Amino acid sequence: MVDESAEQTGDRSPPHTDRTGTENHTENEDSGTKTDREHRNEEGSADHKETNEQKLFKIASELLQTEKAYVARLNLLDQVFCAKLMEEANKGTFPVDVVKNIFSNISSINAFHGQFLLPDLEKRMGEWESTPRIGDILQKLTPFLKMYAEYVKNFDKAMELLKQWIDRSPQFKAIIMDIQSQEVCGNLTLQHHMLEPVQRVPRYEMLLKDYLKKLPQDDPDRRDAEKSLEIIATAATHSNSAIRKSENLKKLMEIYEMLGEEEDIVNPSNEFIKEGHILKLAARNTSAMERYLFLFNNMLLYCVPKFSLGGPKYTVRTRIGIDGMKVLETTNEDYPHTFQVSGKERTLELQASSEQDKAGWLKAFQETIEIFQLKNESFKNASKEVEEVSKAELGKRAPRWIRDNEVTMCMKCKEPFNALTRRRHHCRACGYVVCWKCSDNKVQLEYDSNKMNKVCRDCFLILNGETIAEGKKKGILEIGAGQFTGSSIMSGFLQYCEKNKPWQKVWCVIPEKECLVLYLYGAPQVKDFYLRQGGYVFTAPDPRTPPASFRLSQSKSVHNFAAETEDLKQRWLKVIRVAVTGEKPECPQNSSLDKLPFLVSRLLPLWIFS
Repeated sequence: MVDESAEQTGDRSPPHTDRTGTENHTENEDSGTKTDREHRNEEGSADHKETNEQKLFKIASELLQTEKAYVARLNLLDQVFCAKLMEEANKGTFPVDVVKNIFSNISSINAFHGQFLLPDLEKRMGEWESTPRIGDILQKLTPFLKMYAEYVKNFDKAMELLKQWIDRSPQFKAIIMDIQSQEVCGNLTLQHHMLEPVQRVPRYEMLLKDYLKKLPQDDPDRRDAEKSLEIIATAATHSNSAIRKSENLKKLMEIYEMLGEEEDIVNPSNEFIKEGHILKLAARNTSAMERYLFLFNNMLLYCVPKFSLGGPKYTVRTRIGIDGMKVLETTNEDYPHTFQVSGKERTLELQASSEQDKAGWLKAFQETIEIFQLKNESFKNASKEVEEVSKAELGKRAPRWIRDNEVTMCMKCKEPFNALTRRRHHCRACGYVVCWKCSDNKVQLEYDSNKMNKVCRDCFLILNGETIAEGKKKGILEIGAGQFTGSSIMSGFLQYCEKNKPWQKVWCVIPEKECLVLYLYGAPQVKDFYLRQGGYVFTAPDPRTPPASFRLSQSKSVHNFAAETEDLKQRWLKVIRVAVTGEKPECPQNSSLDKLPFLVSRLLPLWIFS
């Protein structure tokens, strides 16, 4: 029987450990009081095996107790949230697939833990005295943890769907709010509970590492425990990545709300780095104004505080890209702790609150700039050094694959890779590293016995007899414009928005041969509009539009455009202004603009391809 006093004081040591310790001391001691023995125990002279066994038992007990709590959380997700939403979905209130896509394979995970892992752990802890080990149980069951890969991979999509349908469906939201108000939820949101499976695998890894530290090298359980740790560590890598991603997205949402939900920053490619109060030194006088900075991996938001009750806290004054940014320490006799941030869009002289604060900002800026440059450089080098397969050999000869660690973004669409929503894939024809969207094609390859293989879109077009423009390999938005891009006055990506419709990225081309005919690739509809003859004029962009934006208006028709930088915006304006006002500016890219008629009065057609 377990000693009652030990149970009451929370001592979960196995009974045989206590008994063994007492018997050993009785046989080996001719004299000495109980107080002497206790004193020697405190000094570390007690049997080492007893201490280790006690610690191992506590680790195993902690594993069991946390597993019970975890299974309760899985039941809440599977049998309460998912079941209630599915019941309503079957009535046609909202799509069944929405619920399935949110909860992914949570039912399988719940079944595994509730029917296999937890019962086995409970049984083992009940017979701990005769079988003091857990490695064999974990070694047998940890291969099933691979099912977490599906849940983790789907996590970002699940969070987005959840947010989307809470906003879209009152019934969907009501069910979730009702369950969250119940005591079983512990005042936590569904999103918080859904993060539990992502966090659970790293918890197993931590407990098992601690268990192995206490386990003697010659213990029969060591081999099984080490094998279990190998499998768990692999699964934990994906989970840790998902945890970091979810924490980053949560922070982006917080900033999004602080900025009044006007800045488009909630994007998986945006990574939050640092934020804080700063003083801006005015150029025309000696005053210093309070400002707030948000630093991300690809941009700096320079904000002005807003003093309003319950509303947004900051307004974005300037967005400065990390590309081309420089940061320098400055000396100012009147203002200590100053430094300068210089970007393509703007240069700021800032004052930190202390020398330590200044050092923190400088370090954050410099590391962010270095990482950004390193990623871009590695991408460029990989593109340059690849031994391209000629069109004649494409599919007939195996390509050299670009290594995953040589690129950080898709070599076709240029979107950054991440462990969840945009993972790396190889085109089996050219060897480029591309995202899943750019490799969602299959074609027979001669070098692989005409078996079907995944290829990028460019190779898919070529191998099916279609042609793309020679020269630099182009993304899908550029392929259709290839016939014009080589001899264009202006070409490149712009963001486009009409009326209150969502912004979309389009590839814009103004070909030299068709003077000021603007082609936009990227949307499903076709539009024509006449600029000067139709009464189009340049108007001030809405303050809520992105930086470097401009607007063309005609009566009630409004067309918004946004460039990546202010400089690029001005170059587009110079060309488009020819059609709108009849001016003849210098060509921003080459001398081809000299060939344009002085009074070109139309800009048509506006071809838009999906």
